[in-house]
Amino acid sequence: MRQDQSFDATPSATVAIRRGAGLRLSTLVATALLLSACAGSGGASAPAESAGAATEAPAASGGAAAGGYPDRPIDFIVPFSAGGPTDTVTRLVADPMSKTLGQQIVVKNVEGAGGTLAAGEVAAATPDGYTVLMHHIGMSTAPTLYKDLPYKPLEDFKTIGLVTEVPMTIIGNNDFEPTTLQELVDYVKANKEDVTYANAGIGAASHLCGLLFQSAVDTKVTEVPYDGTGPALTDLVGGQVNFMCDQTTNTTGQITGGKVKAYAITSPERNPALPDVPTTTEAGLPDLKVNVWHGLYVPKDTPDEVVQALTDALKAALKEQSVIDKFAELGTTPVSEDQANPEAHTERLQSEIELWKPIIEEAGVTAP
Repeated sequence: MRQDQSFDATPSATVAIRRGAGLRLSTLVATALLLSACAGSGGASAPAESAGAATEAPAASGGAAAGGYPDRPIDFIVPFSAGGPTDTVTRLVADPMSKTLGQQIVVKNVEGAGGTLAAGEVAAATPDGYTVLMHHIGMSTAPTLYKDLPYKPLEDFKTIGLVTEVPMTIIGNNDFEPTTLQELVDYVKANKEDVTYANAGIGAASHLCGLLFQSAVDTKVTEVPYDGTGPALTDLVGGQVNFMCDQTTNTTGQITGGKVKAYAITSPERNPALPDVPTTTEAGLPDLKVNVWHGLYVPKDTPDEVVQALTDALKAALKEQSVIDKFAELGTTPVSEDQANPEAHTERLQSEIELWKPIIEEAGVTAP
């Protein structure tokens, strides 16, 4: 399903899963994720906004960009619904990037198949720089989760640069009985047949985090998949499901607004935006640590000059104080400048594909 909406900005505009690995797998997962985090620096549809501005466009050569890139609006494709964390990250950088590029950026939400529908669409798009994908950690897990994946992440795309790395929060609805992470663990073990865990679908960050949680506590609960974390979070707030794990970019406002209860954050240290939320280590699950990274992609034959123009615009966006401040409010930060480039992005993608492959295979996770 696809939804999009655009506007002209002025300068002031803005599984099936199989149990088996248990605590041994949890330790392996935690160790691998910690190493990954140290090495490096993602539902029901709603309209997504876009941003643009009339500034001078950088010149580019090759393909459709021969007359000067960009000379028309650019589509940013988000694999999940409007209002979700990946959509939020995309819109935060779209406005300043459009100012640098001198063209409108239209954010379009193409949901389905754990983000692979959107990625496949971009892989097959005309390689002219006018179709750009924002994706998260799911880009590295899809090759293992989906046996008939219609694209190869390392071969069918060029990377633009990493954007941000976001910690996850374990949250529950306000009527759910447990009040601490340890109480949640005890409750889940005692009531596993009745506990419901919401996620954004197979391969989504919320699904992966939930998988790690269940492995860490050696207990399987009933998973309730949604078409993105937006509707999942809505049902959590409404009490239709018990708990979930989602990125701070999607949950910080809900937590600080008292709409959900927070059990822990999956980062090594407490987050300034959520100073009262303990880390998983502090709360009793030291083996559960995971961050979600985001990056931009274009089709593989996109001219290098176009890739460079997009990378330059991304770097400029991540330096804007308004972007830095907004990311901070959401519990994250932009990546450093040396990560906002194709080389660092490709290295991260390759390392994470290698990281997740044995973990997913051992856990027995498959996409339907």
